[in-house]
Amino acid sequence: MTWEIWFTLAVVATVLVMLATTPAPTEVVLLGAMVVLSIVGVISPTQALSGFSSPGVMTIAALYVVIAGLRETGTIAWFSQLVFGRPRNLLSAQAKLMGAGGLLSTVINNTPVVAMFIPIAQDWAARYGLPISRLLLPLNNIVILAGLCTLIGTSTNLAVYGLLQQMRPDADLGLFDLIWVGLPLTLVGFVYALAFSRRLLPDRAGPMEQLENAREYAFEVRVRNGGPLVGKSIAEVGLRNLKSAYVLEIERETRLLTSVGPDEVLRGDDKLTCVGVVDAIKDLRRMPGLAIAEEQGYTLNLKHTQRQLIELVLSSTSPLINHTARESSFRDLYGAAIISVSRDGGRIAGKVGDIVFRPGDTLLVEAGPSFIEKHKYSRDFLLVSPLQDSAPSDFRRAPVALGILLLMIVFATLEWVPLFEASFIAAGLMVATGCLTMQTATRSIEYHIVAGIAASFALGVALTESGAAALAGTALVQFVAGNPMLALLALYVGTVIVTELITNNAAGVLMLPIAISLAESAGVSYMPYVIAVMVAASAGFITPIGYQTNLMVYGPGGYRFMDYVRFGLPLNIICGVITLFVVPKVWPF
Repeated sequence: MTWEIWFTLAVVATVLVMLATTPAPTEVVLLGAMVVLSIVGVISPTQALSGFSSPGVMTIAALYVVIAGLRETGTIAWFSQLVFGRPRNLLSAQAKLMGAGGLLSTVINNTPVVAMFIPIAQDWAARYGLPISRLLLPLNNIVILAGLCTLIGTSTNLAVYGLLQQMRPDADLGLFDLIWVGLPLTLVGFVYALAFSRRLLPDRAGPMEQLENAREYAFEVRVRNGGPLVGKSIAEVGLRNLKSAYVLEIERETRLLTSVGPDEVLRGDDKLTCVGVVDAIKDLRRMPGLAIAEEQGYTLNLKHTQRQLIELVLSSTSPLINHTARESSFRDLYGAAIISVSRDGGRIAGKVGDIVFRPGDTLLVEAGPSFIEKHKYSRDFLLVSPLQDSAPSDFRRAPVALGILLLMIVFATLEWVPLFEASFIAAGLMVATGCLTMQTATRSIEYHIVAGIAASFALGVALTESGAAALAGTALVQFVAGNPMLALLALYVGTVIVTELITNNAAGVLMLPIAISLAESAGVSYMPYVIAVMVAASAGFITPIGYQTNLMVYGPGGYRFMDYVRFGLPLNIICGVITLFVVPKVWPF
């Protein structure tokens, strides 16, 4: 046994311990392991960086841009409202997300499905007060399991089947043959998530927990006449459970409703006075059927993509001091519209135009892209701070964004264009058609997640190049000693362990030769072993690096390493029992 094997195993063990016991970011740990393995010579620099040139990793980066286009045009909010409606409770939200995600995953690669549903889950968490930590991981696991129902449901199935045809040209596996094992796994996983997610997953509100001491503003929004919110109650449209805002009062024709209950039905042209933090305003601006009230200045001659929210802190030398917005002609003077004013961190009652400004007041304004450069050094303001991704949704382009997404899915599913090329074409079209700007597209990519996924490839390469993987395979063959059922059990467990350490595709390809060797040594059919490898290679629920979509939900869900172990280990055991029971009956030895 060479030193490279021992060193690689030590690095892998260290990575797992650090992920489980330290607060270090996942991507930092994985990048550190990649650098160490490269420096000592276990893998070459080219091999260490192979993940960064992987089509799968780059596809994820492009999909972030596609999803940003859907978000910026309001397509996500519209689709969520139209198709899913309002979830009555957490179980309803989980069932709707997992049901729709699982159904799509049977014919679409897992990665774009998870990417598409993350913003829907985030929207529900913010609007209805649901813990996003109990939405994303169940969704992710069901999408993975449902992908096992068809040969094209996961890239792992295709990779393993492609290698199988090279090794055994007579092998035949139909498009829907895997449904015999995939469907039971999906149904059991669905029930498991509904029954145990409350107990096994934390109730984390994510970044919203940081808003308790944030500046509070009062602002008005108008219900568009004939829009999708007319005739629905405050609770139904999600304005009741917003964690960062609440409806203070409603101005309806000549009446003022000051006690707004959850059952209050909205009417066209209702003016809602909302109180909340800046993020609430950003969210409400992107809700279909709502618009900022006209008297608050939303008549600026700017395109949707040019608009941005900016916070200004007035200095004592500002000409606005002791004057109102109307008296100072703020819009003409600065080319911006005041949305709200905060004083000493709290809201100020009354109309914006009637507020007399004081030194230190924080103004939330809407302006164009030139405002920052023009006024960032002005003595009128102590601070000029732009808010990222604060442009209102351009709902007119929602059909365009949705059309781009559907074309990408159709072309990739029918294999007219590989998913890698289809995702980049779709991302380019999002920018070219004006669904989002190039700056927003660049900011939308979660670079730390992409880096973590790419760095995890280095562990897989090191296990293969050092000989550690081959050593494990040889030991496995010697252990089972020709017993078909014991060999199937050992192969499944071994594949699960490998897929938790390296990428699922690499685990499948790595373990397939071992599976065929096991079948030959036992003198039985290789098909049950091939199916076991396909299932086990996708069942990477125990660690964040076990499956590439695990890392995609890691940040948005506010998860930690042990969340995956606590929720994924029982599910993995259940899946193993079902697989070992079903596979020999459908594909006999």
